[in-house]
Amino acid sequence: MGLTGNQRFTEPGASVDMNASNAIQREAAAMLPVYPQMSFVPEASAGCYITTAEGRDILDLYGGHAVAALGYGHPVLTKAIARQAEQLIFQSNAVALDIRAEAAEKLCSAANLERAFFVNSGAEANENALRVACMATERKKVLALTHGFHGRTAAAAAVTWKSQSSWYGFPQTPFEIDFIERNDVDAARDMIDDEIAAVIFEPVQGVAGAFDLSTKFVRELRTRTQQVGALLIADEVQSGMGRSGEFFAVHGYGIEPDLMTSAKSLAGGVPCGALLVSEALAAGVSKGQLGSTFGGCPIAAAAVVAMIDTIRNDDLLRNVREREAQIRNTCLTGPVTSIQGKGFLLGLVCNVPASQVQAALLEQNILTGTSADPRVLRLLPPLVLQPDHVLQLADALSKV
Repeated sequence: MGLTGNQRFTEPGASVDMNASNAIQREAAAMLPVYPQMSFVPEASAGCYITTAEGRDILDLYGGHAVAALGYGHPVLTKAIARQAEQLIFQSNAVALDIRAEAAEKLCSAANLERAFFVNSGAEANENALRVACMATERKKVLALTHGFHGRTAAAAAVTWKSQSSWYGFPQTPFEIDFIERNDVDAARDMIDDEIAAVIFEPVQGVAGAFDLSTKFVRELRTRTQQVGALLIADEVQSGMGRSGEFFAVHGYGIEPDLMTSAKSLAGGVPCGALLVSEALAAGVSKGQLGSTFGGCPIAAAAVVAMIDTIRNDDLLRNVREREAQIRNTCLTGPVTSIQGKGFLLGLVCNVPASQVQAALLEQNILTGTSADPRVLRLLPPLVLQPDHVLQLADALSKV
C-alpha cells in the first residue's frame, strides 16, 4: 500500500449535522477549564483532513499534538484496531498475549534496545524511566535541559523547565534537580558528575518550538554519563516513531541511550506509551517494581504493530525526509524567516507572533500549532503528508 495522505478513507462530509449541539459550550459546562481550545468542532476526518461541524475541510498539520501519525482513517490501523476489538478487547498484564509480545519485539527492534514496559502516556513513560534510573544508580539527583518538557506527573513535571515556578503544584519534588543549558557542552561536562542518577533530554525539543540540539552536545551527554556511571534517558515522546525521519531521533546523533520513552504517535491515536531499556537495566528490575493496569492492552498493542509495519512497508521515513526538504525549500515565505527542527517536528520561526500566523492559516483551512517560543509556529503533520499538502501550506504562508 502506498502513501494515503490524500485519500479520503471515509466520507467526511456525509454525517455532518449542521444543527449539532454546541460542543464548546457543553465542554465548558462539564469539564475543568484547563485547555485553551480552537474555535471549530471536528465532526469527521479522513487522510490528512478534518471536517468541521460547519463543513470546512481543514488540512491538519498538527495531528493532535503529534499523535495522528498515519492521519485519519488509515485502513491498516483501523482494521487492526477493529479486528483486535472483536477478538479480545482487554486483558491485563496478569496474562501473556501474543499481540503484546509482537508489539514489544517490533518496538525494541526499532529502538535498538532490548526490553519494553508499556504504559498509557508519555508522562507515565518518563515517570517510570526516572524511577528505574534512581533505583538502578541509588543516586538522588537528576539533570534535565533548559526549555525541555517531559510531562505533568510528579517526576516528569519536576524535570520540565520552569514548571515549579508556574504550574507544578506539588509541595516538593521527588529528587534533586538541576538544568543544563541546552547546547552548552562545557556545562554538560561540568554538571554531570558521580552524584547524578540520570540526564533526561528530548533530541528535538518539541514544546520549546522544535529546537534541535547540536550533535556535539548530545554526544557529550552520552560520553559524560558513561564516564560517571549516570544513565541517559532519551525522551522520544514527540520526536519518535518516524517523526524525525529516523525511527527515533536520537539515532540521528549516532548514540544509543540507556533508556528511551515513546508515546503520542506510538499507537496512532490509541492511548499508549512505552519505556524501553537495555538488557543490563532490565536485569535489575524485579516483579512488582513497576505496573500498569491498561499498559500494553490488546488494542493498543495491535495499533503499535500496525504503526511500525506501516512505517516500514510504506517507506514513510523516506517520505518524511523528502517532505521535510520540500518544506525547507518552499516555506521560507511570508512571515517565515527560518526553519528549525527535524523531519515532521519543525518550527517555523516568524517575524510576527506565531499565534497571529496560526490564526491566519486557520482562516485558510490549515491547522498548525504554536509553542513556548512566541516566534515559532510548530508543524507536526502525519507521516503520510504529500507534496500538494506542502504546496498548500507554502501558498497560504505567502498570503499571510
